Amino acid sequence: MEKFIDLLAEAIEKEDSIVPEDSFRNYEEWDSLAALALLAMINDKYDITIPRVDFDALNTIEDLYNKIMELQK
Repeated sequence: MEKFIDLLAEAIEKEDSIVPEDSFRNYEEWDSLAALALLAMINDKYDITIPRVDFDALNTIEDLYNKIMELQK
């Protein structure tokens, strides 16, 4: 999870601390470009694609991480 949080912070250019319970959509840095950057990072680093409908249903960093782990199986 720690590595994922570091990658996420880099992808959306967030310098403040991030915890798994955070709702990433509430970050000041969050916009459509951040969403694209995050999805691109997930595709690049984890070699998976999260369907947009599934991505839109995720709220927290932990939700996102768990979805990635689920799709990697």
